[in-house]
Amino acid sequence: LSFCTKVCYGIGGIPNQVASSATAFYLQLFLLDVAQVPAAQVSLALFGGKVSGAAADPVAGFFINRSRRTGSGRLMPWVLGCTPFITVAYFLLWFLPPFTSLRGLWYTSFYCLFQALATFFQVPYAALTMLLTPCPTERDSATAYRMTMEMAGTLMGAAVHGLIVSGAHRPHRCEDAALAGPVAVSPDAARLYSIAAAVLALTYPVCSGLLCLGVKERPGSSDPASGQGLSFLAGLRLTVRHPPYLKLVISFLFISAAIQVEQSYLVLFCTHASRLHEHVQGVVLTILVSAMLSTPLWEWVIQRFGKKTSAFGICVMVPFVILLAAVPTAPVAYVVALVSGLSIAVSLLLPWSMLPDVVDAFQQQHQHGPGLETIFYSSYVFFTKLSGACALGISTLSLEFAGYEAGACKQAEQVVVTLKVLIGAVPTCVILTGLCILMVGPTPKVPSGEDPSHRQSLQRWAPHVHGSQHPGKHKHEPV
Repeated sequence: LSFCTKVCYGIGGIPNQVASSATAFYLQLFLLDVAQVPAAQVSLALFGGKVSGAAADPVAGFFINRSRRTGSGRLMPWVLGCTPFITVAYFLLWFLPPFTSLRGLWYTSFYCLFQALATFFQVPYAALTMLLTPCPTERDSATAYRMTMEMAGTLMGAAVHGLIVSGAHRPHRCEDAALAGPVAVSPDAARLYSIAAAVLALTYPVCSGLLCLGVKERPGSSDPASGQGLSFLAGLRLTVRHPPYLKLVISFLFISAAIQVEQSYLVLFCTHASRLHEHVQGVVLTILVSAMLSTPLWEWVIQRFGKKTSAFGICVMVPFVILLAAVPTAPVAYVVALVSGLSIAVSLLLPWSMLPDVVDAFQQQHQHGPGLETIFYSSYVFFTKLSGACALGISTLSLEFAGYEAGACKQAEQVVVTLKVLIGAVPTCVILTGLCILMVGPTPKVPSGEDPSHRQSLQRWAPHVHGSQHPGKHKHEPV
């Protein structure tokens, strides 16, 4: 593969990471304080969007696996076809409609649509790795380019969006408010969020165009395998009965839910439960830069000390988030952001390093046809998305019960306490629960040799694995 092909392939992964980074940190703040949607409706919107993305995973795999090859390939038309729709959906997700009574329905609809379209964009893009070249080394190289670009996209999304909308949440808007209560939405705030949405939405057509121009599918590589594998439901029943897989999924259901809650409520905490308005952007960037720079370090730690030992890196953030809830000062916030980035990096890296070992252990015990690798990965992402939906939905609903007032300059003391619990006690308990589950029982052993028939099975079926798998990595290498 040429350098240009690898770069263009990596660029294709930028838009979804840009959009997901911006929504993870700022969407909840926008819905509550700018759109002034009641917390109960925000809870429904976040839950519905995550469930929509989770449900779209198997649906996308079903339709893409049955699509026929065209002149531009079998996967590329899906990427290009989703691009205009996801661009519009992302922009309208941050648009402030002129009516107020149905805003909750507006944002719920467009967040669900955006999450579903993002899945249909990501599934064929990630599967494209296996169709670039038959050489595993070159696929690994292309995947490295992709991961580098995606990390840059994550950083860019939070940085660009945060810089543009930073003027919408300054304390001066409340200086003339004598009483705690809703403040009229500033036209500048709505305009700033629309500008940020338009800038980030443009990454979809630009990056998709470069992907199409620089990357070509190999003819004949994307045809579905002819093996008569098990149906999805039959395979799912087998995988969920595999104890190591069940333990891995349940443990990371808790861990990923804790990380998502921490990300979503940190900005709200800095805005309403502490005097850190001016530091929101710096704290978010510190988290992302720390996570990005520490990823190679964690890869070395996993290889040097093992995966179970590395898992303890997830709980490094626990004492620091409790400290932030107790002492919400700027120096503490930056230290917490730095350490949280380290924990987030290993929590994202570790499951994709452990899943191949679980799959290998399963295939040594059960001699089934190809295709179960897809079910392992797709069901894992489905369950983690579902856990994130439940965690964000329930936690946002807790703000409603605490008396959160949308658009208010000063929240009630119960709301402040709730935000402290959500960024301190909740992630602590959930992370420790997930780690305890992960540590129970032995870790699946990595086979010492390569089974040629299994390698051929992976090559045939990896194109059907959806977007959250990192294709192109060997089963013995951490992603």
